[in-house]
Amino acid sequence: MKHLNRTVSLGVVLALFTAMTPALADGVAYVNKGLVGVGRIPASQKDKFGETFGSGSGMAIDTKSWARDGAGYKGSLWLLPDRGYNVEGTTDYRPRLNTIAIELAPTAPGAVPAAGQEQSGVKATLADTMLLTDDKGADATGLDPLNGVHPAAGDMPILPQADNGKLALDDEAIVRLPDGTMFISDEYGPNIYRFSADGRLMSATQPPAALVPMRHGKPNFASNNPGPGAAEPDPKDPESGRQNNQGLEGMSMTPDGKYLIAVLQSAPRQDGGDSGSTRQNTRALVYDASDLGHLKLAHEYVVPLPVFKDAKGKTKVAAQSEIVALSDKSFLMLTRDSGNGQGLKDAESVYRKINIVDLTGATDIANGPFDAADKPVAPKGVLDPSVTPAKLTSFIDINDKGELGRFGLHNGAPNDRNNLSEKWEAMSLASVLDPKLPDDYFLFVANDNDFLTQDGFQVGAPYKAEDGADVDTTFLVYQVTLPGLSGNSLAAN
Repeated sequence: MKHLNRTVSLGVVLALFTAMTPALADGVAYVNKGLVGVGRIPASQKDKFGETFGSGSGMAIDTKSWARDGAGYKGSLWLLPDRGYNVEGTTDYRPRLNTIAIELAPTAPGAVPAAGQEQSGVKATLADTMLLTDDKGADATGLDPLNGVHPAAGDMPILPQADNGKLALDDEAIVRLPDGTMFISDEYGPNIYRFSADGRLMSATQPPAALVPMRHGKPNFASNNPGPGAAEPDPKDPESGRQNNQGLEGMSMTPDGKYLIAVLQSAPRQDGGDSGSTRQNTRALVYDASDLGHLKLAHEYVVPLPVFKDAKGKTKVAAQSEIVALSDKSFLMLTRDSGNGQGLKDAESVYRKINIVDLTGATDIANGPFDAADKPVAPKGVLDPSVTPAKLTSFIDINDKGELGRFGLHNGAPNDRNNLSEKWEAMSLASVLDPKLPDDYFLFVANDNDFLTQDGFQVGAPYKAEDGADVDTTFLVYQVTLPGLSGNSLAAN
């Protein structure tokens, strides 16, 4: 028994040493101190409309409410679900935003939680749910906009529209502003929307033409996930612009509130996004946010997504799932593989990491020829030699077995509820609120559970996810040192 304890202790020490090794990016030392908290919301949770709760496609911590409470912390955050349970096609699910009350009792970095308390450090409670509507106050929908294009009017650009006439939204990221209004990015457009504090659409920003999905020479926002009885789009994939279901997956406001950064999940079709092995060169759009109602594209960069070998040795490109802006020149970026994890046939993930993206030396392509649909920046995935991409530095390995093991989690078999699920898509920061550690923050990371439950109810009908899947909403909390943020306000994140 003594030998076993010594082995476990050595493993913890090695994991802590690895986690505490600084990641150097543009001369700045960023430190991951490791996991300090884990918590869940059960898969069977219903919201106030009686429908199955869907979790983190996007997340924003309410930094105004964040406070120390004795040895722990409390506050609230906003958790954004996407277009509803859509395993067998999209439905008329009403887009919404959930408010979550959070209590955090962090475990010291490197320490092992008390037996039976491994996943109780984060207490997350659904407090409220608000519907998102169009600019007239009418319901929006998660239905795929097969052929629908709402014409431009006033300051509004063309918008995705479902066959039932409703604004079609596939929400992916959220930025909550100090005045209560919010920016939400989506997959369909892929657009950036600004909503009022009570959830009504106020304005919309369309990306450069290179990102707008085109079929037969016209904008077409279908994602090849048709609603009940609907046909597939023709052709199945766009000819240029964002690939199906690969829109503005990540978005964040810079700490000073001056810029909004949005990142495409993978390369546009004309830049190699027509293949899983060549979709590496995605784009980061940096908008001037001085006029919240009229975002202006200020900068644009090519961001190379990580490349890895899957379990069969095939070359794959990780999908970008969320970002957290550190400045207008750097951000954290969550990237991951697909098709692996709890609730799926393949249990073990090969790649789930948070990287630091440095834009300092990258070529600014904003408002230039590469913003046109007919001028690829990376034809067949090969980057134009005139363009220097951003630099990536590895920061946090979410699949780290030592870190997960301390909290009763794992990556791979057995494929039970303690195996990480497939989609980790939400991140947000909150200060440690320790004057001795002014650059330390809690980095909250959450999964998108895809509404997978055996006790589901949406759009007036019960359902059960395939293969007996019950995927909880899970929160992982890391303690990180991010030099330079303490002098800025994080209220806009």
